[in-house]
Amino acid sequence: MNQNRLLQCVKEALPSALKTSLWVIRITVVVSAVIFLLQLFNILPYISSALEPVMKFIGLPGEASLAVVSGYFINIYSCIAASDTLHLSSRSVTIMAVMVMCAHNMIVETAVQKKIGSSAIRIVLVRTLSGIVLASILNQILPPESQDVVGVSVEENPPFKIMFAEWLTGLIKLCLKMIVLIFSMSVLQQILKEFGIMEYIARLMKWPLKIFGLPQKTSFLWIVANTLGLAYGAAIIFQEWERGNLSQREVQLLNSHIGISHSNIEDLLLFVSIGAVWWIVLLVRWIGSIVLVWEERLEFYFKDFL
Repeated sequence: MNQNRLLQCVKEALPSALKTSLWVIRITVVVSAVIFLLQLFNILPYISSALEPVMKFIGLPGEASLAVVSGYFINIYSCIAASDTLHLSSRSVTIMAVMVMCAHNMIVETAVQKKIGSSAIRIVLVRTLSGIVLASILNQILPPESQDVVGVSVEENPPFKIMFAEWLTGLIKLCLKMIVLIFSMSVLQQILKEFGIMEYIARLMKWPLKIFGLPQKTSFLWIVANTLGLAYGAAIIFQEWERGNLSQREVQLLNSHIGISHSNIEDLLLFVSIGAVWWIVLLVRWIGSIVLVWEERLEFYFKDFL
């Protein structure tokens, strides 16, 4: 009997998982191609140099701008790679981690969040400004450390064939990873509902979600976004929204939270590996997300009142 129920869960999850996977992959391929061209024509360093004043405002050396810009437009991995030539203190890495984890992979993740009903302009502004504000606050309250030692190695771009092969290989791996994760999470979510485990998770997350200002029914989606990331989490949120299990306001509240606080395992550990203090990065972003969600709830209150 249980085997039949499991098979039924898989059958029910597959159509929406396929639709969501194709949608996410289409966005990813287009954005990845644009970023590849920016790298090919060496445009990113020009963007980085323009942002040096912002870096100094948040307490980072100007040379760190390339790492931040790479993370902003591409992903955490590119930020870590760009940081490899910099000898940053633990304080600087922690500040950079907060900023980049609030605002990274911006084009893809904004497109994903927009698909489930949030304003693209608001997402970009909120995530970008949150990263700058939280990083600048950290710069004011963290005790100073010894001066960062910055040594940037200047290398020419490799031949086009090598760059293209690396880009294409990375893109294929990323797409395969997305497909596996989206299908797995869709099936898992269906199984949790079928066997009543979702209700147990919701009860377990009741008080943490109340503090965050999030509806109790978003508990599983919150876990997905915090463990796997925003793109995968938002894909599952999209499925729930399409099925009518979440209202537009509930989606917007969850979007506000996971916009600056998601992927708190893999991405966080990557920054820890180069010197970030994990509990500061996690706590600061959680505090920021609480402020954002309760501010949005206040907006809803005044809209209803007026």
